[in-house]
Amino acid sequence: MIKRARIFIPLLLLIFLVSGLYSALASESKRKTATSSKSSAALKADRSTHRVTKNKLAKSKHRRHKARLRAASKSSAALKADRSTHRVTKNKLAKSKHRRHKARLRAASSRPRPVLDGRLVDDSPSSGLRRRLSARSAIVIDAQTGETLYAHSPDLPGQPASTLKVLTGLLAINHFKGSEMVEVSKRAALMPSSKVFLQPGSNYRANDLINAVLLASANDASVALAEKIAGSEDVFARLMTTKARALGASNTECKNATGLTAMGQKSTARDLATIFRTAMNDKAFSKRMALITYKTTDGKVLRNHNKALWRMDCADGGKTGYTLAARQTYVGKFSRANKDVIVALLGSETMWLDIRNLVNYGFAVGRDHESTSASTKAVGQAGQNKVGNNDKVPVSQQVADIRAEYIRLSKL
Repeated sequence: MIKRARIFIPLLLLIFLVSGLYSALASESKRKTATSSKSSAALKADRSTHRVTKNKLAKSKHRRHKARLRAASKSSAALKADRSTHRVTKNKLAKSKHRRHKARLRAASSRPRPVLDGRLVDDSPSSGLRRRLSARSAIVIDAQTGETLYAHSPDLPGQPASTLKVLTGLLAINHFKGSEMVEVSKRAALMPSSKVFLQPGSNYRANDLINAVLLASANDASVALAEKIAGSEDVFARLMTTKARALGASNTECKNATGLTAMGQKSTARDLATIFRTAMNDKAFSKRMALITYKTTDGKVLRNHNKALWRMDCADGGKTGYTLAARQTYVGKFSRANKDVIVALLGSETMWLDIRNLVNYGFAVGRDHESTSASTKAVGQAGQNKVGNNDKVPVSQQVADIRAEYIRLSKL
């Protein structure tokens, strides 16, 4: 009995242990199965939630896109409406402008036509000449009779710039024979451009310096000639003013020999045309003005600043000028078909275009008056000769008179 108990007790313990282990394994398996089932359900729930959220976002994005499309459609419609309104407004403004233009034409045709020197001048808006000019003042005169062919603000004073060198060159031509030597002072050599870079203390032929003034617009040569003729530039400037008065230029005041901007210095388009008209009757002067290039005795080549000589086949000669205060200035003579005109302008921004327009207008008007009576021409020539007779006083005598007047005034 005891032996059986010894056999069955361990066997029972083993069975009990095996059953307990099996129970534990079974419960663990159930637990894992339950956990796995829960995880799968949660994953399915998460996926479902994600799908719903994604759908909601897609619908929201779609709604925003449709809203943007509607807004863009409205903007496009508004833009089309604005363009249509702008087109209508533009057409109305164009029609209004056209009506005003026609009114101006009717007014211009009904008012009295302006008269210059006993002749009607076409200054109506249809002529368009004034609108094509950038010059502040301009004039075209007949070089033979002195008749004014076109003018706007011809007596408006302004800085003449280097066109004033016409007087400098004319006085020097009348004073020198051409072979005299002129010493250059330090003050003359230090003049700003334009210049031919004369060396202080050096001597140059007067003929070369005159050409440097008239062709290359040299400021240093102008002052050197002025100091040689009158002793100082101030006295020479007074001599220039006296010369201008003698030539009939009553609104010209000279303060230096160069035309550089100076307080009180002035001229007008009419005065420049008057001076140049008489100056071109001097053969020595007109011959120099027609030169395109000139080689000095020391080998320096001077080139004329007047581009009209090679740009326009009708140019006889002219003098250009420019400073910031004066802008572009010009005076010149042009000949075509036995008709000569003088053109002068001040304060231009497109000088060469202005010159071409004025010259063409002058010749066009001149052709209508080529049958001017011989008596009218004779009167003009007589007046021109009268001005020339006032110029017979020697330059040296004029300088002496001006110096005496200068001394008398300084003692007051």
